[in-house]
Amino acid sequence: MSKISLNNPDIFINRELSWIEFNRMVLEEAENRRHPLLERIKFLSIFSSNLDEFMMIRVSGLRRQKAAGVLESPPDGLTPTQQLMAIRTEIKKHILEADQVWRDSILPDLNEEGIFIHRFRELNKKQKNYLRKYFEKEIFPALTPMAFDPGRPFPFISNLSLNLAVIIDDPLQGNIFSRLKIPRETFSRLIQIPPNLITCSPAKRHCAKEYHFVFIEDLTVANIDLLFPEKKIINCYPFIVTRDADLEIEEDEASDLLTAIEESVEMRRIGSPIRLEVDRSMPKWVRNILAKNLNLGSEYVYTIDEHLRKSDFMQLIDIDRPDLKDKPFLPAYPCGLEDEDKDIFSEIKAGDILFYHPYDSFNPIVNFIKQAAEDPDVIAIKQTLYRVGPKSPVVEALMKARMNGKQVSVIVELKARFDEHNNIVWAKALERAGVHVIYGIMGVKVHAKMTMVVRREKEGLETYVHIGTGNYNPITARVYTDFGLLTCDESIASDVTNLFNALTGHSGKREFYDLIVSYGKSGRMREIILDMIENEIQVHKKNNDGYIAFKLNQLVDPDIILALYRASEAGVRVVLQIRGICGLRPGLKDVSENITCTSIVGRFLEHSRIIYFRNGGSDILLTGSADMMQRNLNRRVEVLIEIKDKSIKDELKKILDIHLRDNVNSRQLCSDGSYMKMESSGEECDSQQWMIEHRGIWNAGHP
Repeated sequence: MSKISLNNPDIFINRELSWIEFNRMVLEEAENRRHPLLERIKFLSIFSSNLDEFMMIRVSGLRRQKAAGVLESPPDGLTPTQQLMAIRTEIKKHILEADQVWRDSILPDLNEEGIFIHRFRELNKKQKNYLRKYFEKEIFPALTPMAFDPGRPFPFISNLSLNLAVIIDDPLQGNIFSRLKIPRETFSRLIQIPPNLITCSPAKRHCAKEYHFVFIEDLTVANIDLLFPEKKIINCYPFIVTRDADLEIEEDEASDLLTAIEESVEMRRIGSPIRLEVDRSMPKWVRNILAKNLNLGSEYVYTIDEHLRKSDFMQLIDIDRPDLKDKPFLPAYPCGLEDEDKDIFSEIKAGDILFYHPYDSFNPIVNFIKQAAEDPDVIAIKQTLYRVGPKSPVVEALMKARMNGKQVSVIVELKARFDEHNNIVWAKALERAGVHVIYGIMGVKVHAKMTMVVRREKEGLETYVHIGTGNYNPITARVYTDFGLLTCDESIASDVTNLFNALTGHSGKREFYDLIVSYGKSGRMREIILDMIENEIQVHKKNNDGYIAFKLNQLVDPDIILALYRASEAGVRVVLQIRGICGLRPGLKDVSENITCTSIVGRFLEHSRIIYFRNGGSDILLTGSADMMQRNLNRRVEVLIEIKDKSIKDELKKILDIHLRDNVNSRQLCSDGSYMKMESSGEECDSQQWMIEHRGIWNAGHP
């Protein structure tokens, strides 16, 4: 009998606190001098934008739960109020750390490299005069001060906009408040000072390559007299308001899903305030004015020392200093597919082809769809689209295919968070081109990544399939690690065909042979994974060699976690590599002593998924779109595929092994939910760099 108490909250890590720990690891990379300087700024920017999204979605959700008096707790037992308190405590620490990283690490290193960010008051007279004229001509006309007094209501403050609280000394009313929005959508956060205004001293070695900037809010404050002539300005204080951006769509009440989502996206801009960020210099009485009118308690006010909205620092990545960025590399082309004219269908016929992006180029996947669009023998294309980006060669190829008379059906998931607008634009464009567009499925998100191409050949109709772990987005394919499989295996093709029919029509098909499918609550993915874990336990009892390895983005589902605990208790070795949220506590006595868990944060975002069972030597290896979360297993359409080709299975096992041996980018999850850097007792292993150096020599997909 299991010794594990299934109702014990102490065996679970809170998902929100786990995510905060992951984001802290991102922040740590901003201080890691193994990365080039501008890449460190990228990590700081990502940390900031991650935190914004967390506040807009997760914290806003907890606030709604608290307001509604929700009593049901997650497996870890923390109530919404307890979670909000713990989140604030941790985030305040990370904000201070981010300020310190910028002030004490990145900024001095920028100066050493000839990149300077000045305060306006530090500039010489000539530079100030130029910038004042620039401000007056380019920025001033776009600014609109909005007063707040008895005759004018508190102005609306849009989500994540950068604002100034301008305090004016009025002889009749005393101190009065005016809000000024800085239009970041129109202007860069950092305004560059022209090189011809920079005075070179003999000590400067590379003056011609120097870059000098001022923050736009600093420039605005320095010239605030132009906006308030003949007024005595006491001071100006930057602040930002974050709003609830978690769209609530009543799908069963929406007559038109497209219109409902369009309206919801617009509502995101004006959602309820959930956070106020202020510069530490802002007086308490000004903070109180803002917080009161935003209906925010003091627990939702955060003070920042070193510049608000650090996600804007990503602008510095555009500086032309390749020596301060990651070295570019040439991705591999499995099966010689760098030649766009090469017949990709004949290559797939010769054997399944595995891609591992970004180490393998994404171009062959785009070319697969382009060739299908042009090939006169192709009669139909079906595809799922989740996040495709603003400029999509994949969508262009699908529209071209329809122009060429092919039957094209596309499931565009309009509910892909923060990509709703892009997906709406593409859905409309596809419809105008005559493509049959399905706007997702009621009650679930279609997260599976699949393409099928039906081609007329001498032997009859042949179906070619691509199944991946990542989106059909060539831009993110350069920075996300993802697998993709091209195959024409009849059994897999039949499953994919049946799944598309279930998604686009009213087919009740829910049983599949080669695909493991989550289809909302009617899917069997959780059940099958649980059966595989139980099978590994039983095999271990016979062979004493039980081994399970999961490489995932997230592991939260309590049923899967409890099954892994049972496997550990039975003596099965469980090795996890969970990039983001992990609700499992490794190393607990009598519960998870045989479980280890690491997380890799590096140059690329680890987005690929591998699930491996030793199965007594008859390995089972799965890959696909699904993480082990309730949302993936209950509320999404997901696909995992069991790899049958031995050479590809060996390839994936090798990739898994390299990543599990990583002791450079990897951190180990402790039982208290924190992470510690891996200690390297032998040779260093940087899995991402190893893949860059070695992937190109593999002949992927063919012996």
